[in-house]
Amino acid sequence: MLKGKTALVTGSTSGIGLATARALAADGANLMLNGFGDKDTIEAIRSGLEKEFGIKASYSGADMSKAAEIAEMVATTEKEFGSLDVLVNNAGIQFVANIEDFPVERWDAVIAINLSSAFHTIRAAMPGMKKRKWGRIINIASAHGLVASAQKVAYVAAKHGIVGLTKVVAIEAANAGVTCNAICPGWVLTPLVQKQIDDRAKASGKPVRDEEIALLSEKQPMHQFTKPESIGALAVFLSGDAAASITGSAYSIDGGWVAQ
Repeated sequence: MLKGKTALVTGSTSGIGLATARALAADGANLMLNGFGDKDTIEAIRSGLEKEFGIKASYSGADMSKAAEIAEMVATTEKEFGSLDVLVNNAGIQFVANIEDFPVERWDAVIAINLSSAFHTIRAAMPGMKKRKWGRIINIASAHGLVASAQKVAYVAAKHGIVGLTKVVAIEAANAGVTCNAICPGWVLTPLVQKQIDDRAKASGKPVRDEEIALLSEKQPMHQFTKPESIGALAVFLSGDAAASITGSAYSIDGGWVAQ
């Protein structure tokens, strides 16, 4: 149980991040939420988590491309809750193009949000975790942290970097009571992916399920999406006592994608 612990989840106002925040809250952790979105919607999420799970939840609008704002968010979390015990680096963006057509500013943005932000959060959170001799760092990587796909040069580079970052942090903190692991999801059914499937079905005239299978089978042997809640459940496990000696690992949750 994570009762009395505090978790910071970046990019947690929707999707995988929100599902992970919910899973940690259900296990008793207080929360610092972070992400973009409508102010009223975010407040409804924050207050809803408090009421549903009986925990304390706060929100930081820190821009994950700005080191100073990230450091301030970590400091605020420690000040408000007394500690930062579980750090989940989830914030991410995507851009797709061939490398010769890839805009330099889009490369910089993807690397900043998908990779450098995790360095900045860990750098800020590690002293407190070491002082308290307890910490769990979970980096949401991707199947693309282990294998590549065309037209995703920045995303793949960043996610491979996240896996490398995870290993270094795990080695450095191995005897400090702090673990660091990566979760590598495959296809996750987000609103963006659902739109992609619906558009394919509309264009082809085929049933939506047929287009789901077509999309999934391009990469995965298993014709099922990974649920955001399953990623959250894995994060809870990696935060628990049973995972105290699990560190430096990259956990695939991808329907067999990287097993091929």
